[in-house]
Amino acid sequence: MSRPTPERRPLSGEGPVILRVPSDPRWLPLALERFDEVLVDHAHCEKKAAANALSLLQVYPDLPGLPAQMARLAREESAHLARVLDLMAARGLTLGRDAGDPYAQGLQKFVRTSADGRRVDRLLVAAVIEARSCERLSLLAEGLEDPMLRRFYGELAQSEDGHQSLFFRLAVTAAGGDEAPVRTRLDELLVLEAEVLERIGLRAAIH
Repeated sequence: MSRPTPERRPLSGEGPVILRVPSDPRWLPLALERFDEVLVDHAHCEKKAAANALSLLQVYPDLPGLPAQMARLAREESAHLARVLDLMAARGLTLGRDAGDPYAQGLQKFVRTSADGRRVDRLLVAAVIEARSCERLSLLAEGLEDPMLRRFYGELAQSEDGHQSLFFRLAVTAAGGDEAPVRTRLDELLVLEAEVLERIGLRAAIH
């Protein structure tokens, strides 16, 4: 049975990405129960976010504003990674090998193959991933009991909100400044994102 599509709602702040479905209400209890697993997954997510920023810088150095923004983003995500690794070390956890993220992998399958389409879609997929991360980090900030962890995840959720807005703006720039087709494509990807989320099911992971 397919999950009903609720009314679209802003994720937070003034960002342009509006998720089509909220996370399953069972996600937060699972994440809190298996927080160590979520923490390790979170570290891998921050690692890949930094790597993706550098990849975009490498592939699209001519897109106005992108190189400097991605350099700053890679530094910020790396700083987040370092903080998560510190939390892991305090809990006696090790990073281990990355088992992969079926959520991000599922979204990447929808990236168009034409040069222009791929550039816009890579940026929009990054925006969607940041939006889902923002939602779930916000949930953790609300659900965790430890005040330090609540502050930490609240700060990270705010950062992710800014990141999804940044990627959307860059996608508009990549489309020549025409926002309408970018929003249309974003709507298409958000429908697909909801399908991916349902297909992969409940996981003790950020996505």
